[in-house]
Amino acid sequence: MAETKREIERKYEAAAGTDVPDLTRVRDVATVADEGVVELDAVYHDTPDLRLAADSITLRRRTGGSDAGWHLKFPVAVGVRDEIRAPLSDTLPPDLAALLRSRVRGGEVVPVVRLRSARDVRRLLDADGGLLAELSVDTVRARRLPKGPRASWTEIEVEAADDADPGILDAVEKQLRKAGVRPSDAPSKLARALAETAPEDHGPDDHPDAPPPAAPGTAGAAVLAYVREQAEAIVALDPAVRRDLPDAVHQLRVACRRLRSALKTYRSVLDRNATDPLGDELKWLAGELGVARDQEVLAERLRGRLTDMPRPLRLGPVKARLRIWDTARTKDARRKAVAALDSDRYLALLDRLDALLADPPLREAAGRDAAKVLARAVRKDHARLAARVDRALSLAPGHERDLALHEARKAAKRTRYAADAARPTLGKPAKKFSKRVKKVQSLLGEHQDAVVARATLRDLAVQAHAAGETAFTWGLLYGREEAAADAAERELPEVWARAVPL
Repeated sequence: MAETKREIERKYEAAAGTDVPDLTRVRDVATVADEGVVELDAVYHDTPDLRLAADSITLRRRTGGSDAGWHLKFPVAVGVRDEIRAPLSDTLPPDLAALLRSRVRGGEVVPVVRLRSARDVRRLLDADGGLLAELSVDTVRARRLPKGPRASWTEIEVEAADDADPGILDAVEKQLRKAGVRPSDAPSKLARALAETAPEDHGPDDHPDAPPPAAPGTAGAAVLAYVREQAEAIVALDPAVRRDLPDAVHQLRVACRRLRSALKTYRSVLDRNATDPLGDELKWLAGELGVARDQEVLAERLRGRLTDMPRPLRLGPVKARLRIWDTARTKDARRKAVAALDSDRYLALLDRLDALLADPPLREAAGRDAAKVLARAVRKDHARLAARVDRALSLAPGHERDLALHEARKAAKRTRYAADAARPTLGKPAKKFSKRVKKVQSLLGEHQDAVVARATLRDLAVQAHAAGETAFTWGLLYGREEAAADAAERELPEVWARAVPL
């Protein structure tokens, strides 16, 4: 089973035979324990076209040292990576392969570089013998595989201990700089190895049949930049969903919705004959992910409602019943989301997005001034939203109005996304407009959440009654959700009036 470790480290240039300064002068470091030299042998894997390296992801199979096995590293921030480890085996473990699926697709990973390192390790300890950080002087020999160029260098690596204050790295760096040691230009050993063992450049490939890119400042360039941003977000968020990281499902679903909205909003720029089928697939994926996200939002809402309710009004095992309900539904929802990411249909969607970006179906408006085309599209979405809000407000309170308000919410979301896509082009006006529409969307979202919560509370009340429990608390919560929906409806006209178009 794979395990995850947060790695916070820094790398420094070092000449062969570099003397490490006295690190007991570093704040909080009482002693430095010399652990001797460890021989490490790591084979780094990637796709033949180095897709993982392009995204600063490393995959290696390493022997030697205390952590021999497969290591997969995802960047988190500068100098910070999540390292996911799996036991040593001859082939790539399935758990790690799944985390690479959105990038590897139907291809394979192959050995690309072999690094042999002699690691001279020092452990930096505090006065109680606790580990603060580990410093190593690594003498590295690299070879491009299968029989490519070689390179060698020496570097110093400093890694903060688990749960240690990352500030220790600043203190160590200050001492290293005093000794003339400087930070490395390479973010990782693999990056340096790939750069220093790269085959001779034979010049760029010619693609005479490829369409010219959209000219800067045109609507085509602006829309394609946004489409590319969302497509890349889908690929990047895939492993985060599989790892069950906080908010990952929500962010991936948002990327799908933003992309689908852009394809609809900017049909004057991209031919809908090509983009509508993609929109259908994005809707499918967002729907599969939505089960997990909707459950997460609903469960959090109901837990909050129960917590806020005075204890004398919480009759019966209400928290236990809610927990059982949530556990069962969450498990099913997560299974559904991961199954979608494991499907061939999902991989086909990713490939089609790549194809769209490689050969975009640009229409005549794509060559026009971006500001005019994008502003017109945003105003058109706003008019669509206005029609839905007006219709909803014209209806009497009840089921039909609830449905109409939900449709208005979806239109508000699309309008906001359209404005966000236009922000790099239109600047502050688009930003301000997006904020105004977001308030409308949030209010309509609160209304919809209350409507959904009422249906769930009724189901929980029925279950409680069937089990011989009192349904009193569930009924009280139902009433509070009714009040929340009514309050949102009353507030809507005022909030909507401030959402003036561009």
